[in-house]
Amino acid sequence: MKGYTAEADPDYTAKAIGKEMPISPKLTREVCGLIRGMKVNRAVATLEGIIALETPVPLRRYNKRVSHKQGVGPGRYPVKPAKAVLAVLNSAIKNAEYKGLSADDMFVRTITASRGRTTPGHMPRAHGRATQWNQETVNLEVIIENMEVE
Repeated sequence: MKGYTAEADPDYTAKAIGKEMPISPKLTREVCGLIRGMKVNRAVATLEGIIALETPVPLRRYNKRVSHKQGVGPGRYPVKPAKAVLAVLNSAIKNAEYKGLSADDMFVRTITASRGRTTPGHMPRAHGRATQWNQETVNLEVIIENMEVE
């Protein structure tokens, strides 16, 4: 991953990136889709609700044999991806405050989760055999923008 996927005006936006985080790409994509376009304060509250197992994330793609949650449909509580997205979002908020921008007036303009490198591994099995047991990673990118500029 070289840089950011979207162009942003540095006077009105703040950016943060997280590289090769050891989390599930599929669930991270669903969490990113949930908070995309939200105001920053609401996005942080939503992510904290997911971590506290109060706010379910609706699964749009990989939802076979997934139990339904009330008012959501098929959904889960992906705590580990929510913690990673919250960490990168908090980093973008701190970058905005460093620039002199108010995080209360900002919204999540761009949030993407792309697959990172796969760390190869194996799991020992019976009779001297082994099975692949690889660790998938995710590259996260967050751009928050001021509400007045559009």
